[in-house]
Amino acid sequence: MTGVARLFSLPNLLSLLVPLLGLIGCSSTQPPSQAAAPTRPLFTPPTPTIVVPAPPSRSSTGLPRVMLGIDVLEADGFAAVKGKRLGLLTHPAGVNRRGVQTIEVLRRAPGVRLVALYGPEHGIYADAPAEIKIGNSVDQRTGLPVFSVYGQFRRPTKEMLKGIDAMVVDLQDIGTRSYTYVSAMKWTMEACFENNIEVIVLDRPNPLGGLKVDGPPLDAQWAAKNYVGAFRVPYVHGLTIGELARLAKEAPGVMEVSEAVRARGKLTVVPMRGWTRSMRWPETGLTFIPTSPAIQDWAAVQGYPMVGLGTYVDNRVNVDIGLTHGVGRSYPFRGLSHRTVKLEVLEKELRDLKMPGIQFRRVSAPGRDGKPATGLYIEITDYDDWRPAELNFHLMRIACKLAAPRNPFAAAPGRNFSGFMRHMGSQGFMNDLAAKGARVDVDAWVRTWREQAKVYQEQSKRYWLYR
Repeated sequence: MTGVARLFSLPNLLSLLVPLLGLIGCSSTQPPSQAAAPTRPLFTPPTPTIVVPAPPSRSSTGLPRVMLGIDVLEADGFAAVKGKRLGLLTHPAGVNRRGVQTIEVLRRAPGVRLVALYGPEHGIYADAPAEIKIGNSVDQRTGLPVFSVYGQFRRPTKEMLKGIDAMVVDLQDIGTRSYTYVSAMKWTMEACFENNIEVIVLDRPNPLGGLKVDGPPLDAQWAAKNYVGAFRVPYVHGLTIGELARLAKEAPGVMEVSEAVRARGKLTVVPMRGWTRSMRWPETGLTFIPTSPAIQDWAAVQGYPMVGLGTYVDNRVNVDIGLTHGVGRSYPFRGLSHRTVKLEVLEKELRDLKMPGIQFRRVSAPGRDGKPATGLYIEITDYDDWRPAELNFHLMRIACKLAAPRNPFAAAPGRNFSGFMRHMGSQGFMNDLAAKGARVDVDAWVRTWREQAKVYQEQSKRYWLYR
């Protein structure tokens, strides 16, 4: 679209977002206006000292003080599930604070009948690659049937739900909108509500904490049937999976079911004990279990919202920004390089950004061809100043500059950005980027999204379970 829109004022944002309950995000479709130049630098580069998280919290028993939803369920004598035939949607990160899988906890629980397992993307044992369909099977460890919600069906069918009274959900999210486990939960909730089956969500920490909100909300045009965007929230949303479940249940228009089905659907969230919104993962004292093949540790959890969009590639539809994450086989989502541009050129572009909370240093690691590979590692130097999603959009602008005169975001034969847009979410930014390339004003868009995030965060408090 042409024309220039002013940055949204708070009253205008409220008038746009309140009818949508603040959670069905609103994103500008026109370029934001330019702000006046500041009279002093916006940012003073940090010292190289890396911020170390506070020591993890431990109880007198040596266990983490944070009790996960499964721990609370057990401490309460499994009251919420006793006497019910249970299905369990889970994966390897679905463990209690001792590291025992929820599958085993429920199998051994007195008075509990676990009758079926349900697996998300990567499967119940995370042994399947990303985006690969998984079939139904029988679990060799337990003898239980395993129904895939990332196979022929992503929404469980009536036949797949036959024989259960309640669906227990124990999935570890990472706090970024395009991660598919919250979609698996929401789509499973919809199917269960339509079939009069209770949903019991065992809550888990948002690894990024509950105070970080950043990036564009998801436009309405990209929301329908979007498995990498089940919620129209900012890219970094600041909610736990249990809070997202409450949002889906309580906010009209979030679930893709009739209002009558949503109203009668039964949701139980078993909250954590000991978790607060200011806690990052290391401060919980919990052991991090890899949530997917590419998210093996806390470093990758932080890196995914920083560079996942800015290094997006899908050669099937001729989408290749040119940037890549990782260095050889190491540093997934924390290392950066460019497939065709010299490292020193990319390094200068990144250092010139002078972004708050992060800095870049060169690292080497074995390459995929066995030869040494070199790239730039993103260090988070100040977690409070760090804006998790912002770097992505500077990377997109830099990609345009490095590819000039070609614009990797412009329309081209065989090029299809629908998959990218389902992840990124803002059609307005995409239109601006496609039209202007390296001249796009990323900072203006970031200011707009930041104002929207403030409104979203205030309104999302109605779904908070923790302070």
